[in-house]
Amino acid sequence: MKRKMDLILHPVRLKIVQSLLNGKTMTVHQLAERTQDVPQATLYRHLNKLLEANILSVVQENQIRGTVEKVYALNEPAIQSHEDLLNLTKEEHLQMFMHFTTHLMGMYEHYLEKEKPDLVKDGVTYRVANVHLSDEEYMETAQEIGKVILKAMKNEPSPERKSRNIATIVIPE
Repeated sequence: MKRKMDLILHPVRLKIVQSLLNGKTMTVHQLAERTQDVPQATLYRHLNKLLEANILSVVQENQIRGTVEKVYALNEPAIQSHEDLLNLTKEEHLQMFMHFTTHLMGMYEHYLEKEKPDLVKDGVTYRVANVHLSDEEYMETAQEIGKVILKAMKNEPSPERKSRNIATIVIPE
């Protein structure tokens, strides 16, 4: 999996993966529009590396004027139930986490591309907080955090409200 993360962290491959998050599918032409500074031969080389590492797959092939246009997608395990989550392999869990963190990186990159981002004014923050909680204290804390976030999610858009993304990750030691 470390090899896959190293593979994805290349700027061109990261942009490809970010373009295909959330179940999106794209052709080389569509991906080229998102990576305009990348020559087509280079884009194909990076796509092939992602295919070989089983990060991407070809989900459709379209015949267009005597050639085959491939449609690419991320390989993501389908999660429909708690049981599906429990039955994922270590590799599948790492792949899902990789997609999650890749999505976060894309959101942060998009924010930083603003003309003059003001991290303090905009309330940008990221940190790791190591806490010591019993199982009962953890469940209580998680429920309280969930209630606060759920309350904020019910807010309707308005001129004085900015859209903000809050991501949480809990990893036991």
